[in-house]
Amino acid sequence: MMATGWIAFLTDYGRADGFVAACHGVIARIAPAARVIDITHDVPPQDVRHGAVVLADTVPYLPSSVVVGVVDPGVGTGRRAVVVVAGPHVLVGPDNGLLTWAADACGGVMRAAELTEPAYRLATGATTFDGRDVFAPAAAHLAAGVDVAALGPDVPVESLVRLPSPRLVVGDGSIEAEVHAVDHFGTLSLSATVAALERAGLAGAPSLLVMAGSRSWTMPLGRSFAAAPPGSPVALVDSAGRLAVAVNAGRAAAVLGLDVGDRVTVRAPRL
Repeated sequence: MMATGWIAFLTDYGRADGFVAACHGVIARIAPAARVIDITHDVPPQDVRHGAVVLADTVPYLPSSVVVGVVDPGVGTGRRAVVVVAGPHVLVGPDNGLLTWAADACGGVMRAAELTEPAYRLATGATTFDGRDVFAPAAAHLAAGVDVAALGPDVPVESLVRLPSPRLVVGDGSIEAEVHAVDHFGTLSLSATVAALERAGLAGAPSLLVMAGSRSWTMPLGRSFAAAPPGSPVALVDSAGRLAVAVNAGRAAAVLGLDVGDRVTVRAPRL
């Protein structure tokens, strides 16, 4: 592969300890010219799905990069460490579903390999810090121009672990979806896209009825949070192109009492 000057980095390590700095240090020692973009290190601990959503929503806007994702509750077990080639990016991380949505966002997996070559990892003897000992060194070597083939044997693309696809059923005038993600502001991003809104005939509706179990909320379908009064819910298309529910000057997750995985039905209100 061509050497790239960029490494993008996402983890659930937080900033209270030295974990992120140790990984940065390993990268700097191997590839001192590489520039690192910290996507986030505040993924909720061990929340692979949240990390996968953030990666998938971010990678389309990165320069050609080696993308390192480490949300790894299976560290120290038999789970594979992998490198995945997708579009202009090379993704490095655990084979637990963290990387595949991001690969899809780049056009799909073109090639995958397992990180097994000892020459491209640190021999510390530790079994609980693969971010420092396996993934950061691999990323640095890739960024410096080492070919994917040197890091380990190819693995079948279809053998990569994938997270379950979020629920989405589009009907005539209705959408059954689920809360796909909750962001820092408490906005609920649903699994329905603009295309789903259009197929359901709801894209031009002035307002939507959002139902979850026995509860329901009628809200404007707007272009900004200000389409609803302060403290009130509003439906809009978010920056990732998904239908979202926000609360103007508030947190929709708290106001509506919904979280990731909760199912909702969306349709036009009855007149």
